[in-house]
Amino acid sequence: MNKDLLRQITNVVAVIATIVINILANALPLNGQNTGDISDRFRVFFVPAGYVFSIWGLIYIGLIAFGVYQALPSQRANPRLRRVGYLFALSCLANIAWLFCWHYGAFVLSVIVMLALLVLLITIYLRLEIGLVKVRATEKWCVDILFSVYLGWISVATIANITDLLYYQGWGGWGISPQVWAVLMLAATVVLTGLMLFTRGDVAYALVVLWAALGIFFKQLSTGLVAYAALLACGAVLLLLVLRLVRARGAPAAA
Repeated sequence: MNKDLLRQITNVVAVIATIVINILANALPLNGQNTGDISDRFRVFFVPAGYVFSIWGLIYIGLIAFGVYQALPSQRANPRLRRVGYLFALSCLANIAWLFCWHYGAFVLSVIVMLALLVLLITIYLRLEIGLVKVRATEKWCVDILFSVYLGWISVATIANITDLLYYQGWGGWGISPQVWAVLMLAATVVLTGLMLFTRGDVAYALVVLWAALGIFFKQLSTGLVAYAALLACGAVLLLLVLRLVRARGAPAAA
């Protein structure tokens, strides 16, 4: 079998497996527990309101679009997709593995798997050269935007997952209150978003962070400091988006 065709088939199977397992994780549910119910047990501040997790629906749609697009005969020799190789299938495997770790209480392992997923998505993002090369609209929507949104969400989810583990382990935070740690993590997330906007022009990534920060604001309304910090983070991301838009419009004139 042609190696490109094998890669395409593997990716399609990976997409189907990921979506099916994610649905069953809450439909069964795995180990008799819903994903969100487990998360609610951790009294941490870097966690958005429940509605924010609906972003997974968008990611699932993106995964399906990517699976179909990369499986087209016309994309079999696409050099960008060839550079991704089997990293996408591995990221799907990590996604599935995390669900089992999370639902069966292997929280230390869940962080390790989440970090592996993050590294895989970063590697895919870099190999695709998202934001650095021009692609057709169809490829942008089915490939680039998917991985921007996916990476943006997993960036936030990784921080939340690590925070959950530290709470579970009873970490004292080196004397720094959990609220202050949440503020520091929000600040770091805004800085990362700024880097993504001004080095890659990645609006999709920034919008995911904005969505998550707004969710943290609504979730933590009763916690003044974190709520104010989350609202400030939203304002900062919006400002960065405006500055990026102004810079993008001004670039042709400057040239």
